[in-house]
Amino acid sequence: MKIKFTKMQAYGNDYVYIETINQELPNDLNELARFVSNRHFGIGSDGMVLICPSVVADFRMRIFNPDGTEAEMCGNAIRSVGKFVYDHKLTDKTNLTIETLGGIKRLELTINDANLVSNIKANIGKPIFDSKLIPVNTTKSEFIEEKVKILDQEFIMSSLSWGNPHTVIFVSDVMNFDVAKYGPAIERNTDVFPKKTNVTFAEIINKNYIKIREWERGTGETIGCGTGCSTAVVIASRLELTENTCTVEQIGGPLEIEYSDELYMKGPSNFVFESEIDVSHIK
Repeated sequence: MKIKFTKMQAYGNDYVYIETINQELPNDLNELARFVSNRHFGIGSDGMVLICPSVVADFRMRIFNPDGTEAEMCGNAIRSVGKFVYDHKLTDKTNLTIETLGGIKRLELTINDANLVSNIKANIGKPIFDSKLIPVNTTKSEFIEEKVKILDQEFIMSSLSWGNPHTVIFVSDVMNFDVAKYGPAIERNTDVFPKKTNVTFAEIINKNYIKIREWERGTGETIGCGTGCSTAVVIASRLELTENTCTVEQIGGPLEIEYSDELYMKGPSNFVFESEIDVSHIK
């Protein structure tokens, strides 16, 4: 069995996109995800995204980590779904709904030259603050500005959920911060997080500008994360450190974030390459 795939990038997040509307896949999707990741086949980065039919939205997105586990949502991955379905002529709509494990998300596509998606605005919904609904060990209703000792240092961290847990820590110099030391220690701190969490290290530059570096659970440091950017803006605005509209600078490039009751992120998605692979060995 051979399947077609497309590798795409959305400001730091590289994913292998496979549409299931016109082709069959092996039954073992977890093994397929492991196979197409960098660790095994060398074509993926942050994992695999399946584009599926949906009865409640225009399309359904399923996203898998490189270790084969299924994830809830990724803002950057959703934006690339919009470009994929438009460029592959699966739709001619420029306003789309996408079904995810984190709920229904909305996309607005900017089209140049009649058939080229140049920018994508994603509405990823409302962040969850209720600590009963997010995987965090605390007796408080919200896990905001909590002091936690990690290795040899005490941090003030805040957590929320977009369908998957995200933690942000504000530091004074994010580019020189030792992400490789503290990122995995926070991710695996089960005293605080019963399940692994993504960790955003952020520096407030001014009221409308934030710099971040992202430690993604199970993957390591990435050059970008849309939900990490969103987490930094939501917490910073709640703490009155920034305005509700911010540019967030990642290693992979800037995202425009707007937050009121719901959150919007805007940025490009890029085609990397397209090919096919033999997956006959996967049941």
